[in-house]
Order: sequence, then structure tokens, then C-alpha cells
Amino acid sequence: MRAAVYREYGSPDVIRIEDVEKPTPEDHQILVRVRASTVGTWDAEARSFSFPLWFWLPLRLAMGARRPRWPVLGQELAGDVEAVGKDVTGFAPGDRVFAAVGLGFGAHAEYACVSSRSAVPHVRSVTHMPANMSYAEAATLPVGGDNALHFLRLAEVRPGEQVLVNGAGGNIGVLAVQIAKHYGAEVTAVDSAEKLDALRGIGADHVIDYATTDFTRAGKTYDVIFDLVFQSSYSGALAALNPKGRYIIANPRFLSLLRARFTNRTSTKTVITQFAGSKLEDLVVLRELAEAGEIRAAIDRQFPLEKAAEAHAYVDSGRRAGAVVLTMEDPEPA
Repeated sequence: MRAAVYREYGSPDVIRIEDVEKPTPEDHQILVRVRASTVGTWDAEARSFSFPLWFWLPLRLAMGARRPRWPVLGQELAGDVEAVGKDVTGFAPGDRVFAAVGLGFGAHAEYACVSSRSAVPHVRSVTHMPANMSYAEAATLPVGGDNALHFLRLAEVRPGEQVLVNGAGGNIGVLAVQIAKHYGAEVTAVDSAEKLDALRGIGADHVIDYATTDFTRAGKTYDVIFDLVFQSSYSGALAALNPKGRYIIANPRFLSLLRARFTNRTSTKTVITQFAGSKLEDLVVLRELAEAGEIRAAIDRQFPLEKAAEAHAYVDSGRRAGAVVLTMEDPEPA
């Protein structure tokens, strides 16, 4: 089978299209004929190994000290069930599914094995696709949607609250905007100017161009700030919170983790830094929201598998407004 493979860490140029062995499902696994996957920030960071220093060493040991332990990237997919292991129930060949495959990656290939269990190391969950979505659309939901649900639940977003999403144009951000709207919040989306129309299109009530306006100094305060930007000002964000406001840091620096403990002990404001887990029921919730029209995919561009390196370069550019999708065949209409 064809796969986008990287044998060393580095720029998008390290990615090659190779013929690799087709995986065989174990007893608890489902073999999926992948139709679409995504290239997210997590894929680009793993490829280049651009991680915060405090997180660098444990991840390097896990992912391969000298070269990648899992040479096929891709954490989320949508496709057709090809075969099932003997212990798998609820799935049959031909079923349309979407899944997050977790730290072991493997979705940038024509076939991938995913676990039917929800608590197996390095794998996540799989369930049936939303009936009203294409493969490309469904592939954008598992990781970004799982993270958005996780953090917004922890923040206990309530109807009528003011929610700001900083870095709203990425995989997590576009779904966080929509899920916060589903919860009844008034949502402000912050990103670059070229992404603001797309953010309005998915339901953002207000948009801010970070290049011209610093939301932490604009004089407005929020009940929840969902921060997806690594270099954000911790003190500035806290100052922009209402009393009893919640500050979600999805990609915290080590110093932010330390400051969060102090803030949570000494302030009425709450800082949330807990990393997202994965639950099968979250995929089910995302499917139900999609089928109800409460969330929809925001696809910026689609690339065929053969142009995986170009897809990575586009993600690296920071220009994407929504998801970047890899298709195993001809790209589907956006």
C-alpha cells in the first residue's frame, strides 16, 4: 500500500511516498481503507520535532531517539471498514467510520488499523461516520473535536457567557468556536486577517485580527478564554478574564503550568491545563452534533496523498483557515 513516510525528523522535504506493508488487524482491531486524513499541527510538530523543551525529551524517547519509531504520520481518518478482528463487535466490512488513532499515528496511508477498544495504549476510538458528511469532512472531527469538547466541558461553558478562542483558525479552534456556540455562548474568534471571513462563516459572533488588535488590551473581558497560541501572554489573558473566569491553555509552557497552580490557589479565576483524553462517547457526541447541523467541517485545502509534503509545508506556513485534508484518491469537493 502507499503511505506518506518520514524516516528522519526535519522539514516537509523529509516526507516520501513509499510502498509499505499493509497492516493486518489484531483480534480487537478494525482494518480501515482510509479515504481521507488530515495534516494537523500535531503532525507538523512530530515531523520537525518542534516541541517545548520541557516536553522534548520524554516525547523523543517515546517517538524515537534517532529516527521516527512510527514513520507514517496522521492521527485522524475517515474510511471504510475492510476487515475486523475476531473480538470486534458492532462493525462490519463496508461500514463508513471515522477515528482518532493516537500517538502511534498511521493515518497517512491507504490502510490503517484502529482499535475497537477505547482504552488501549497509543490508540483512540472509532465509530460510524456522520451520515451527512463526506469522508474529507468526517476526517476533520476526531482530534480537534475531541480536544474542543474536553476543554469546553472542563470550563463548564454556560448559555450567554462570553467566550474568546485565540488561534481559532486551526483544527481545534474551528470546532471550539462551533461547540461554544452550541453551548449558547457569544463567541469571539482571534486569528490572522485572512482567516476572519471563514471564522464568521462558522458562526463566530465577533472576530479580531491579532496583528492589529491585542485582545488582552482592548478593554473587553470574557468568561472563558480558550488559548491555542503557544506564545500567548499568561498575565494578559488573566487580566482579560471576568471574576470567576476560566482560562484554558491547550498548549501550555512549563512556566504556565507552574503559574496555573498558584493562580488556582490564590484567585477566583481558574486556569485549565489538563491534557485531553479520548473517549468513544466523545466521537459519538461529535457525530450527533454534525448530524444535527450544530457543527460542520471547515476545510481549507485538500491534497492528494502524493502531495503530502506540500500539505505539510502549507500547515507550516500558518496560513490555513481550518483543516488541511489528505485524500487517498482524487480530492473531494470542499
